[in-house]
Amino acid sequence: MAVQAGSLSLAMSDEHEMLLVAVREFAQREIVPVAAEYDESGEFPLDTVRKMGEMGLMGIETPEEYGGAGMDTLAYVLTMIEIAKADASHSTILSVNNSLYCKGILKFGTERQKREWIRPVASGAEIGAYSLTEPMSGSDASNMASRAILNDAGTHYIINGRKNWVTSAPFADRIVLFSMTAAEAGHRGITAFLIDSKAPGFSRGKTEPKLGIRASATSEIIFDDYACPVEQVLGGVGQGFKIAMTVLDAGRIGIAAQALGIAEAAYAAALSYARERHAFGAPIGSYQMIQQKIADMKTRIAAGRALIYQAILAKQRAEQHGGRYTTEASMAKLFCSEAAAFVTDEALQIHGGMGYSKELPLERYYRDARITRIYEGTSEIQRMVIARNELGLR
Repeated sequence: MAVQAGSLSLAMSDEHEMLLVAVREFAQREIVPVAAEYDESGEFPLDTVRKMGEMGLMGIETPEEYGGAGMDTLAYVLTMIEIAKADASHSTILSVNNSLYCKGILKFGTERQKREWIRPVASGAEIGAYSLTEPMSGSDASNMASRAILNDAGTHYIINGRKNWVTSAPFADRIVLFSMTAAEAGHRGITAFLIDSKAPGFSRGKTEPKLGIRASATSEIIFDDYACPVEQVLGGVGQGFKIAMTVLDAGRIGIAAQALGIAEAAYAAALSYARERHAFGAPIGSYQMIQQKIADMKTRIAAGRALIYQAILAKQRAEQHGGRYTTEASMAKLFCSEAAAFVTDEALQIHGGMGYSKELPLERYYRDARITRIYEGTSEIQRMVIARNELGLR
């Protein structure tokens, strides 16, 4: 595989090939056999998450000096696809650690913050989380009710409020939190904080009973006079919205890869079934209606992969020359999430009644794919972002 855009190119190195083989073998050996059980119980898969950490997968793009694997975005995408093919819940946990937690601190943190807050999470010893959403602020991130007020001594921010839909929150040791420090300033009044979940004033609310990615625990978190030292402000006061949006650019590439992995797993199952299942004296794959589904599924997967590679190249360009890669990341996330919905639906249809049964993983792929059109920016928000960027609107 080799993709080029201008002076930049994307090619699989020997290191990428070795990673791909290692992750694929791990996912099939360690995750596939337990995925259905974790989905049924909703239990957080801590054992396999720790094993992913031991392999360096919880901090793939994080430099080795901060406890990570020191690889690139292509390595991260390849890993996300293979883990998602085995189980989307595991890939969700992986995505939050890599894209939303580690990435933000790497880009905006001080040297001390990087060493103290990234190493235990990138190594997999601890779990990281990212908390932006509130009950009344989902897509409209500036509509926050939580408040962080500097105390009279100027040493701590006292944080009060409730956050919801926080992925990995029930098990998170460290959290990147976004809260209002100047409500009158709108989105310019949002500040990012590094939160130790073991400190007083922090508690966890109800765990969400979700349709899909059920083993990826999601819950509310509650702050009641939580005292956060000023040294744990990330990137400067009032810089939270900028940090959140920048981190989501990287996160959307990860979700695109997750969606593609789910789609690939569903497609592989459908292809095998179309060859093996006989009806009216012939394999069902010999009938034109099934062939049309296979062709459409294959084409959307290939197009999604191309958009992900384009987004990786745009990210490389932004990292070398400055700027953003928002449009490319949003295009990849939008297309791949909707491709996953299409492919999982068609794959289930090809399987007929067996696809609807929990005896096969098709219905899990179908349920898991649904969230990719919602989190880290809904499909509606992605379309708005792409169009506004194209029209030059801010």
